Amino acid sequence: MTLSSVSPAATVAGGSMHCRPLILWRRARLDSARYSGNARCPAPPASGRLVGMSDVITGEAVPLELRVAKLPSRALAIIIDAAVYAAIGLALFILVGTVIPAVDTALATALGLAAVITMLVAVPTAVETLTRGRSVGKLALGLRVVRDDGGAIRARHALVRALAGVFADFVVTLGVGAVFCSMLNERGKRIGDVLAGTLVLRERVPASSGLPPMPPQLASWASGLELSQLPDDLALSARSFVSRLPQLSPQVRDDLGARLADQVATVVSPPPPADVPAWAYLVAVLNERARRDAARLSQQAGTPGRYESGTTEESSRKLPPDPPQQQREPDHTPEPDQQQEPGKAPDSPPAPRGGGFVPPS
Repeated sequence: MTLSSVSPAATVAGGSMHCRPLILWRRARLDSARYSGNARCPAPPASGRLVGMSDVITGEAVPLELRVAKLPSRALAIIIDAAVYAAIGLALFILVGTVIPAVDTALATALGLAAVITMLVAVPTAVETLTRGRSVGKLALGLRVVRDDGGAIRARHALVRALAGVFADFVVTLGVGAVFCSMLNERGKRIGDVLAGTLVLRERVPASSGLPPMPPQLASWASGLELSQLPDDLALSARSFVSRLPQLSPQVRDDLGARLADQVATVVSPPPPADVPAWAYLVAVLNERARRDAARLSQQAGTPGRYESGTTEESSRKLPPDPPQQQREPDHTPEPDQQQEPGKAPDSPPAPRGGGFVPPS
C-alpha cells in the first residue's frame, strides 16, 4: 500500500501556522512480497485464512473474518438446550395436567396445544431474543447467533429460527434436515439460519499475540509524532486490527487497514515516509503511543520508566548539599540621628516597635 501526500491545507490560528497534511492511502491490493521487496518496512506477519474462518460483511461493506461454529459444537449445544427445554416442558405439562381434569375436552386440547407451542417456539424465541443469541447450550460452549452482517439478532430472527427448528430442522425431520443443510452450507448454516439470515459464531477465540513491535525503519519518525488528537476509541480499533494481522487475508488486511489509516492520518501528524504500508503506519503510531503512556505513568508514580534510560541516570545522582549559611550578628550601630555625644552616658534602649509585647500601664 503506497502513501502519497497532497498539498497540505494550512490554517492560521492565534498567529501560528498549523498544517495538517491530507493523506491518501491507495486501496491497491498488494501482495506481501511487494512489501518485503520494494517497501522500506518488512512484510507483515504471515497471513492467510484460518480453518473455520468466514467473511462477515458489515454494514459498511467491510468483510470481517470470524470463526464459524462447527457441527459438533453446535450439536452439543443443541443437546444441552434440548435438556433445558425438556425440563421446562415437563414442569409446564405437570401444571397443565392439574388443570385439564377440571375443564371440558375442547379447552383441555387448547391448553395442551398452547403448552406444546410454548415449549417448542415461545421459550426458544424468548431465550435467544433476551440473551442476544446466547442460549444455555451456546453460552456453555462459547457460541452465539448473529446476523449475517455481524449484528445482534432480534425477535423476528429468533422466531424464524424457532419455527424452522420445529418444521424443518429438528422436530419433523428428527434432525436430518439440520445436519444435511449444515454439511452442504459453506458456513455451516441449518435451514433456520438460511431463512432467518443468521450465523452461529464462536466467541471464544485464541488470545491475540498483542501489539506487534515497532518497525525499526519508523522508530525515529514516530518519536516526533503529534498524538494529542488521537481519540481512544480510534486507537482501540487500530490496536484490534493490528493484533489480528496474522489471521487476516491480504484483501481484508489492505481494505480495513487503509480505512483505519485514513482516519488516523487526519488526527496524527506529520505524515509517514513514502512507500509505507498502512499496517506498518498503524503499528508505529500505536507503539509510540504506548511508549509515551508508559513513560507518563512512570513519572506520575515517581519511578523512572524503562523508556527513560537517559533521565534515569541523571535522577539517580545525588546533588551535593548546600553550603551552610553563616549567621550574621545583629548590627547595633546607632543611626545618625541617634548617635550619642562624646562624654555622655548612653540612653536607655528604645522601646520595641509595633508587633511586640507591650506591658500594661
